[in-house]
Amino acid sequence: MGCMSTKLVPEAPPNAHLVETVFRQDGKTRNNRHDADIKTQTHLRPREATSRQVNNDHEGSVQGPRTNKKVKKYRDKFDSKVTAKYDIKALIGRGSFSRVVRAEHRITKQPYAIKMIDRVQGKEVFEAELNVLRRVKHVYIIQLVEVFEFEASEKVYMVMELATGGELFDRIIAKGSFTEKDATRVLTMVLEGVKYLHGLGITHRDLKPENLLYYHPGHDSKIMITDFGLSAMLKGPDNLMRTTCGTPEYIAPEILARKPYTCQVDLWAIGVITYILLSGTMPFDDENRTRLYRMIIKAKYSYVGEHWRDVSALAKDFIDKTLVVDPNERLTAQQACRHPWLLQNAHVTSSKNLHRTISQNLLQRQSQRANSTKSAKSTKSTKSNRSGHSLRSDRRRVQPEEIDELHKDPEVQADLASLGSHQSNSA
Repeated sequence: MGCMSTKLVPEAPPNAHLVETVFRQDGKTRNNRHDADIKTQTHLRPREATSRQVNNDHEGSVQGPRTNKKVKKYRDKFDSKVTAKYDIKALIGRGSFSRVVRAEHRITKQPYAIKMIDRVQGKEVFEAELNVLRRVKHVYIIQLVEVFEFEASEKVYMVMELATGGELFDRIIAKGSFTEKDATRVLTMVLEGVKYLHGLGITHRDLKPENLLYYHPGHDSKIMITDFGLSAMLKGPDNLMRTTCGTPEYIAPEILARKPYTCQVDLWAIGVITYILLSGTMPFDDENRTRLYRMIIKAKYSYVGEHWRDVSALAKDFIDKTLVVDPNERLTAQQACRHPWLLQNAHVTSSKNLHRTISQNLLQRQSQRANSTKSAKSTKSTKSNRSGHSLRSDRRRVQPEEIDELHKDPEVQADLASLGSHQSNSA
């Protein structure tokens, strides 16, 4: 079956298809699936998510027979029409139904990430991601370049931008300084991307620092929002979602309460991210999931500790207006972009270097988690360990059955009752 080249077109109305498919099975578009709430996730193992496009690809950077053998192994699994256009360089991720490789366009030499997905077993995964990614084109969102889908193949190939600058936390640790002004620069980019998504009816539902990548290693690199495995595109007048999903430390209280929710869950996550950016600590943190969720439901956090001494009142005000239990009272993405802290960062007390405290907290928790992981492996223990909790989530998703158990707890029931009935029809 022949192929035709695909090109991106300028930004278009929400319903326009920004990315075409090289070949559509049975000649039909696969873009007509607008589920009100997509129940899916990426199913990628730690450090191997589609958007976790690392900068140190050992398979690609280390030369030798063993490396060449590995590269050839994954190259041989790709359709010849894909490898005719892209040279497969290294494996950078794998999941239950997918493989992600670093590739290079044979003519332009431009690097890309290509995700190969099993079209049968991973049907919901790739359709959900495509529903979102083929419709977005924004400077602060990872871009889907083209899609290969062949009639005689069980594989689908998604070609995407390759972000090589590393994760947000890694960059903060590597820098010699980090001020509130640096934090507002990061958040402004993230919020611009989120505002764009919300304008298209798209909710990310898994915003966290691991999903915010720098485009390149340079100091002037932009931030890109990645990993849309849990995202949902909505239609209809109510714009409500009901699926229980997310990452424990970043999940909004209305999801835990099993109330219909909207894109405002992304603003809650941005509040959590801001708290972490300015302190190196998490606002809600407990080894016990029930206690963790109770803290979230009640928005129980504080600014206790020396690391908050140098943080401005405006920065705390921004956090306070995003970590609001009632989503109707929470800042929207558009309102957050206009918050005085982001608009007037040059005039507030944002020049103090917070790097030492933040990086120490980040490194300490990473070290504790690494030691805990080694200990767990040696003892084959599955017990939870508070010292093992890193600011990088353990990639475990919130599971519906977990929330089932949560709602059986009498104390949690009382907490949920205190939320009031106003969230039943949350916007």
